[in-house]
Order: sequence, then structure tokens, then C-alpha cells
Amino acid sequence: MPATNATIERFLQHLRLERNLSWRTVDLYRRDLGQWAAHTTAGGQQLDLATVTTSDIREWLITRAGEGDSPGTLRHKLQALRALYRYLLRIGQVTANPAAQVELAKMPRPLPKFVREKTVDDVIGAEVDLRDFNQVRDRLIIVLFYETGIRLSELITLRDGAVDLTKRELKVRGKRDKDRIVPFGEELAQWIGRYRPLRAAVKPECDNLLVTLKGKPLYPSLVYHVVHDSLANAGATGKLSPHVLRHTFASVMLNSGAQLNSVKELLGHESLAATQVYTHVTLSELQHNYQLAHPRAIKKGG
Repeated sequence: MPATNATIERFLQHLRLERNLSWRTVDLYRRDLGQWAAHTTAGGQQLDLATVTTSDIREWLITRAGEGDSPGTLRHKLQALRALYRYLLRIGQVTANPAAQVELAKMPRPLPKFVREKTVDDVIGAEVDLRDFNQVRDRLIIVLFYETGIRLSELITLRDGAVDLTKRELKVRGKRDKDRIVPFGEELAQWIGRYRPLRAAVKPECDNLLVTLKGKPLYPSLVYHVVHDSLANAGATGKLSPHVLRHTFASVMLNSGAQLNSVKELLGHESLAATQVYTHVTLSELQHNYQLAHPRAIKKGG
């Protein structure tokens, strides 16, 4: 059975009518499979879909990579071929799926974004009216993220009773309702101490630590704007979100000598692999500082 456009069109109709995929998604499949069909007819010969081998598909992907396709694009092309062969297997027109034996191209894992310690220090050190509920609460939000590395969802749902100022510990409910204990320092304890009397005057209707001026639980967009605006006002650029402060916490801990497994427990990660990405961030920062500071690393002019 030749790899004709008619064969591909029947498969695309199946995607659109039977699987109810969007026209945009189907068009992406059409583009990728059209390129495959063009490859199989190169040189005047046409591969038979029933006799295509894993090597034939690998060769095509290598060719596409040589023409500049990114790992993500290569993954999509391979997934399109896998889907085509699953369809042909189901209707009995082939007996094997050669695309299933080809490994997907690995996607580069982006490094977490973080802000420099000085920027956060500038935010926390900025003047605040200690009589103003919103100003004190907003500063507490920044300090909480930076000193504990908790998630946005964990901050919003943090109970007042889960904060122990004597032991300086938070009891945080994380993903899959798993609790963990997160220690904190003197500065965060001071901000909580400043905030609680102001919160009591608001007469909140819930037992969350952090509330709105009306005593209601915080909501994600409010917290996001507090973090974004605070960091932007201190001169930070790029992505400025609560999660960036979580990344910053992890990077600062590792840069300061904390053990990887300890940071894993503080962040509430299920596996060490999720935490190890921060070692790349700290290494990158170390290399940057080395290039700036070491006399043999600085390029001499002239």
C-alpha cells in the first residue's frame, strides 16, 4: 500500500470526524504527514506503508533535524506517524507499527527562573506603613514565599493555626493532601507578629492566615499581582510570579550549602529529580560569577 496522499487524507478524516479533533490539530497532522509522504517519494520511488521500517523513520527524522527541526517539532512528527500506524493497524492494513520503536526526541528542560538575592532584599527592606493592613500583608506574602519556598496554593490555604511562632514552623498541606513541616526564621516571625493584630481588626470570616481587607481568603490573581508589582518596583524584569520566588528560595538554599535532599523535603517534592534541576541553576550562577570575578577568566583587551 503506497504512502499516498489519499491514505493520509482518510486518516485525517478519521481524526476530524471520529475523534473530533480540531481543524487546527488536523492541519498539523496534515503538514507532518505530508512531509513524510514527500520524503517517501523522493527520487521517484515510493515506500510501501506496510514495509516501512523503523530505520526508514529514523532516517527521515535525522534528515528533518539536519534541516533545522527542533526536538519539539521532531516529537510531533513522530507522534503523527505513530498515530497513523495505530489507525492502519486498527483497520487491518498493516501488521506492525514501526514508529513505535523510535524513541521520541528529548526535550530540553528549561531552567527555573529566579531573581537575585539583592532584588528580594530590596523588596523586603523597602519602607512600609506598619499601620496599613494591605501593606503589611503584602510584605508578609513576599517574606513567606522567600523564606519558606511554599507554593501559591499552599500560601493561600495556610491556616493561622498551622503557624507556630514558638517553634518557628509552618505545617503546610501540599500536593495530594500531604502535610510537611517547614521551618522559618526570625524575620518571618516578626512580620507575622506585625500582621496578626491588623488581621484581628479585620474580623475575618475564615481561619486562613492571609486574608483580604474584607476578611475573605486570598485568591491567586491577587497574590500574583502582589509579587509581580513588588519585584517590578525593585527593578526586576522577566517573569515575576510566586513560583519564581519558590525557585529563588531553592537556589538560595543550595547556594548557601543546604543538602539537596533537605531542599527536596522543604519544597515538598515527590522525587529528588524534581529538585536536582536547581543544581543547574546554582552552577550557572556560579559560572557567571566566576566569569565576572576571576582574573584569568576576564578577557583582556588590546
